[in-house]
Amino acid sequence: MVRTTIVWLRNDLRIADNPALTAAMREGGRVIALYIHEGTAGVRPPGGAARWWLHQSLVALNRSLAELGVELIVRRGNSREVVDALVAELHAGAVYWNRRYAPGERAIDQAIKEGLRERGISAASFEGNVLVEPWDIQTGQGKPYSVFTPFWKTLKTHDIATPKHRPAAGESRDPRAVDDAYIEPKWAAKLAQHWSVGEAAARQALADFLDDQVENYPAGRDFPAREATSRLSPHLRFGEISARQVWHTSMAVAHGNHQLQPAIDKFLSELAWRDFSHHQLYHRPDITTEPMQPKYAGINWRASEKDLEAWQHGRTGLPIIDAGMRELWETGYMQNRVRMLVASLLTKNLLIDWRKGEEWFWDCLVDADVANNPASWQWVAGCGLDAAPYFRIFNPVTQGERFDADGDYVRRWVPELAKLPSAWIHKPADAPKEVLADADVVLGETYPLPIVDLKASRSRALDAASVL
Repeated sequence: MVRTTIVWLRNDLRIADNPALTAAMREGGRVIALYIHEGTAGVRPPGGAARWWLHQSLVALNRSLAELGVELIVRRGNSREVVDALVAELHAGAVYWNRRYAPGERAIDQAIKEGLRERGISAASFEGNVLVEPWDIQTGQGKPYSVFTPFWKTLKTHDIATPKHRPAAGESRDPRAVDDAYIEPKWAAKLAQHWSVGEAAARQALADFLDDQVENYPAGRDFPAREATSRLSPHLRFGEISARQVWHTSMAVAHGNHQLQPAIDKFLSELAWRDFSHHQLYHRPDITTEPMQPKYAGINWRASEKDLEAWQHGRTGLPIIDAGMRELWETGYMQNRVRMLVASLLTKNLLIDWRKGEEWFWDCLVDADVANNPASWQWVAGCGLDAAPYFRIFNPVTQGERFDADGDYVRRWVPELAKLPSAWIHKPADAPKEVLADADVVLGETYPLPIVDLKASRSRALDAASVL
């Protein structure tokens, strides 16, 4: 009897550099790919924007797997029950997967592995989702790193595994439709205008970035109106491209053009933050709900649904904040500098719990990642490891004037301010009446007044944190 091997896919929706898939294909026999929409305690379901991306990615992956002769099966339910049922249905002899690192996910995977082995089913997990496994990099004292800079220095000296090639194809087959009971949300069309999804799109995005943008990345990445970043984050989140592929492809470009080495080093250091976040996820309690610096659990957060909703929908009266939140709603994405600004305003000036912001981003971002999203929110809120200190409170007006001096970013996403001169576009509340009139801006009507006094709210945030 030909052995059947199930490859359980999760956040690794690709063919190339997929160790679990490669191992299954190498053994020969029948290979079945499985994706589970997990209704299992301990697994955080994707948010709305991510569900859209996931469906498109599964459709693209299904076509690629068919070229290898591999069928993709998509099911819903408790992961252990689904795996056990499919093993019985197919008389499978093995189940392979690439590892994941959240506490609940690890517990589920370990229980499934033990249950399969007890029944004589081969079960194996592989390294495929990070640059370096969390247990393979540590301080001189044998502990996980809690500060990024020494982590990065150590990571650079580590031997990053070479990506595995695309597995040899079996007999190709016609792909069946992906049956995942997907109901397209009303806002899906707008996301499709901004993104190409799938493994081929991920490779193209990396190639375009290294060809056209990487040289300007260090200086340009902080300016939201510029196209200076890779926009690889959603592709990495769903594993359409691996971190190792990004690393080695970028290093090859640097070796071929030494002038690009500093820019590529900066780019790869940002990629390393992804590993740093996943290592935090592995070594600590649930970072989605628990501050990594326990003393910050005592902050007396404000409960203001009115302010939260104004922030969520880009109606704060602070132009660069509103631009960022509207970009998020329209595209499922936000430029990194602006992510820091909107998070700082929510957690410090508005003194609203960082978990409220993390939940909103989780639902709206196409790249919402179980490690990066909460780790980034904790960084800005000051309660994460190696976080911005509590007294670092971004001023959205001065930040806008510095990083969007001509107002191009604000004009795009807050069109009701488009006619304002650059000198006033980041502070319309301070603009002379005649300037507002010439720009057709009526504060409180066509555009809101600021919902918070930046100076007074800064003092309030400092007071709230200083008593801890």
